[in-house]
Amino acid sequence: MTVHFIGAGPGAVDLLTLRARDLVAASPVCLYAGSLVPPEMLELCPPDARTVDTALMTLAEIVDEMVRAHEHGLDVARLASGDPSVFSAMAEQMRRLDAAGVPYDVTPGVPAYAAAAASLRRELTVPTVAQTVTLTRIAARATPMPEGESLEALGTAGGTLVLHLAVHRIDEVVKELAPSYGADCPAAVVAYASREHEIVLRGRLDDIAHAVHEAGIQRTAVIIVGPALAAEQFPDSHLYSDTRCRA
Repeated sequence: MTVHFIGAGPGAVDLLTLRARDLVAASPVCLYAGSLVPPEMLELCPPDARTVDTALMTLAEIVDEMVRAHEHGLDVARLASGDPSVFSAMAEQMRRLDAAGVPYDVTPGVPAYAAAAASLRRELTVPTVAQTVTLTRIAARATPMPEGESLEALGTAGGTLVLHLAVHRIDEVVKELAPSYGADCPAAVVAYASREHEIVLRGRLDDIAHAVHEAGIQRTAVIIVGPALAAEQFPDSHLYSDTRCRA
């Protein structure tokens, strides 16, 4: 018996990896966050599978479900939105499974920021413009940020900044980033990336908050800030350059 932590991707079922699809189809138990994982993804589960919405459950209750499945010899598909390596709360679940002696593995998924960049039709790393992508969030009412990882501090590094779990505090985000990026820095917000009701907003730091409020976006969105979003005049990368030695 194994608990399979599975990246469910940004929402579109056809963005699941083949491995993820097969694991869900073979697992008698599926734990998922109903607020993030679309219902149609559960259609991949076996017809008689036990499906458990974890959206309102505590960590202890979630782990209890996994341990109970382990005791009955049942594999568990633990669906995490996007990719489980980022903001999935997987680490704390693994820690408890280790203590309980329950085996697990991890299947990566398409991260939300990648789906957002695809919708924007933009590369987040552009030659001489931005070669660093920072993935972060804000504290708000969630777990405190570590020392030195405030938006103000991260903004001074430049590059492309991607924020998860922060669109409900868009005004605060703009206020903290404007001093380092500038009010005219390109910015975008993509809500429900890859889904039928996807919303794509493009603008600048000085007007993106207004656009978010107008669209009524409160959750399930990625904020992207940085000059790479509007870069047009830049040199070709060395990767395909005529001058690159290919011997």
